[in-house]
Amino acid sequence: MSLGDLLAAYLRHYSIKCYLIIAVATTFLGVSLASDFVMPLTAAAAVAVVYPLAEYSLHRWVLHGRFLYKKAWSAKVWKRIHYDHHQSPHDLLVLFGALYTTLPTIAVVALPTGWLIGSAAGACTAFATGLLLFVLYEFCHCVQHLPYLPRNRWLRGIKRRHLAHHFHSDRGNYGITSTIWDTVFNTGYDDVREVPKSPTVYDLGYTHDQQERYPWVAALSSRRRLCAVSAQPFSAVGKTGGGILMSTYSSSSRNGDLIECELPGPIRLLHPGLDGLGTGENRRRGLDD
Repeated sequence: MSLGDLLAAYLRHYSIKCYLIIAVATTFLGVSLASDFVMPLTAAAAVAVVYPLAEYSLHRWVLHGRFLYKKAWSAKVWKRIHYDHHQSPHDLLVLFGALYTTLPTIAVVALPTGWLIGSAAGACTAFATGLLLFVLYEFCHCVQHLPYLPRNRWLRGIKRRHLAHHFHSDRGNYGITSTIWDTVFNTGYDDVREVPKSPTVYDLGYTHDQQERYPWVAALSSRRRLCAVSAQPFSAVGKTGGGILMSTYSSSSRNGDLIECELPGPIRLLHPGLDGLGTGENRRRGLDD
């Protein structure tokens, strides 16, 4: 996949168009309401500072928390926004955030911050900034999951660490666009030899026992068919000591059939095709260390 192909897939998604349209509208409104540019710009800068912590906190303590699947009303949301993504990390159907969760979350983070700094004008520009930062987030997330090997060193680094989060240990590398707070909280890792492989990397702790106690996600999962992100096989290889080096897809299945992780020693088959049930049980073939 070329950068042009990635951008085409990214920009075609309806959510990106929505974020950009709303960002333009709220920027225009904020500038119209402002008496000068100082407060709106200050509000935008404040959101840019707060955003990495919000991204990290939501990913670590909300999406990887084990409470959303325990209530019927929140189980469907959690399944859509994170469980399905860990079950099938390269599935475009669940790669992008759902607007009904992303827009309120951005508003909760950005609007109060902007209002405290610059009243209505600050709130508008802060919300626009939050939207644009999330547009960047979604781009980075596409780079991390689609069969594109970036030339940029920073993009290669966040791709490698995010793939490790999905295929080695979900108990670290929570930052998507930034490693700052992983460093602060000592949850970041670059070399998969630094941390043991997590048993919850695919099911996020929603094990068979949990399914019996809290059946809502499992019931919904049994009706979902996972789809492939690409009809063509790919191989994206990056060489950085001990990290995720190779991502491959096979076109032999409708699912993202195969993700490989090349490590020192044996290569592990980390993500063979799912059978579409996504119940979190051991339905995968593969080799473990």
